[in-house]
Amino acid sequence: MNAGSLKQTQQSVAIALGLILVGLLLLMLNGCTVGPNYHRPPVPAPPAFRGADNAAVSSANQGSLGDQDWVKVFNEPELQALIRTALTNNYDVRIAAQHVLEAQAQLRVTRAQQFPTLSVGGTGIGADIGSGALGSVGKGLPSGAVAAGDFDLSAAWTPDFWGLYRRQTEAQRATLLSQVWAQRAVRMTLVQQVATGYFQLREYEEQLDIAKETLRNRQESVQLTHKLVYGGSNPLSDLRQAEENEYTASAQIPQLEEQIQQEENALRLLLGENPGPVADTDPNALAPVPQNLPVGLPSRLLERRPDILEAEEQLIAANANIGVARAQFFPQLSISASGGVGGSELGQIFDPSSRLIYGIGSLTQPIFEGGKLRGQLQLSEATKEEMVLNYQKTITTAFEDVSNALIAVNKQRAAREQQEKLVAAAQDAARLAQMRFQGGATSYLEVLTTDQTLFSDQLNLVSTGEAEAQSLVQLYGALGGGWQ
Repeated sequence: MNAGSLKQTQQSVAIALGLILVGLLLLMLNGCTVGPNYHRPPVPAPPAFRGADNAAVSSANQGSLGDQDWVKVFNEPELQALIRTALTNNYDVRIAAQHVLEAQAQLRVTRAQQFPTLSVGGTGIGADIGSGALGSVGKGLPSGAVAAGDFDLSAAWTPDFWGLYRRQTEAQRATLLSQVWAQRAVRMTLVQQVATGYFQLREYEEQLDIAKETLRNRQESVQLTHKLVYGGSNPLSDLRQAEENEYTASAQIPQLEEQIQQEENALRLLLGENPGPVADTDPNALAPVPQNLPVGLPSRLLERRPDILEAEEQLIAANANIGVARAQFFPQLSISASGGVGGSELGQIFDPSSRLIYGIGSLTQPIFEGGKLRGQLQLSEATKEEMVLNYQKTITTAFEDVSNALIAVNKQRAAREQQEKLVAAAQDAARLAQMRFQGGATSYLEVLTTDQTLFSDQLNLVSTGEAEAQSLVQLYGALGGGWQ
């Protein structure tokens, strides 16, 4: 065969190989993807949220408290500053962000399986051998410079006929999105934790102020009783009862200071900082919760709560893994090709006549693997069913969270209003008892009893106000707010 015929034959072979590769590529692109496509499971949503006393909460206002940014919900500047710092420095938020980056990198690794790989390489050797170095053994052999080497380009590809790699990519993409929603859930939880800690801190501070004011009043009462006792107007028992009343208030102060400092340390941890004090001087922090807060449609909760969306992405990943398991039953085709040039002399390495081209194709069909493939399929199907149940449970739990929060908002408001009346009555009772005692119409025991009742009721009023403020935090989180 002359050089022209050889060149024409080589071109024909190259064209044929190219057409085969293009055909395989089209077949892969149009190939089937085994396994079920994802469809969201039916989860019936209630027509309205259940509120207090089994009443349905109107959703005529399509907006929801959960759609609002946390800055519009929590108006206290101190609290806003704490939340901003926490969202920037909190360790859990930063760890969740790293989880997202890890999932992104894993997605790139998984997706790369769908594409051919291409590599280039070469080898070379050279030596300068003198005649003396060959010795007697090498007599008669040529001496001088020796060079040899080769340069090659290789490619490999496993066409994704059955969607194995596409399903793996689909599962990994869903895993990435679940990590994104998990990160947003961490942000939502963090906003709630900071607000909860801040309101708790304000409760302790206000109770401490009440305890200190009560202590001052009782110390004055002890001094007055001391004068009356040693002046002969009152028995010694009145002084002892007054001192007992004083110590009751003074003993409350270190307990509240302990709770304050420990709560500050807990807040500082949320801020990603070392233990220390936290500014909390806003007197309106425990203001009453606004009435008629919008809640929106229950069905919209499925698109807003990050834990629900995270559970759905986990379900999507489990569904895609069924396709991965089913694709293992089908034959897998692998194609590899390599081409290069080489020679035993340096000048021959890039000579076209020294080229070498070859290709290899292999087809593998599993026949018997001891039940491994069927076990993998059953495992993936069982995992999907678990994720369906987990998704449905997450949604049901979300509806319960909203209902419980609505009940809390309503009932805590009513409790706070009644507690305010109770404190007003206790204050009047204490005032009247003091007047009766000064007029000689009653014993000092009545003064002590009414004073103790007033102190307890004042502390409980602060706790009730804090519980009402917490009900707003609970409702905001239940409606999926705080991650925006």
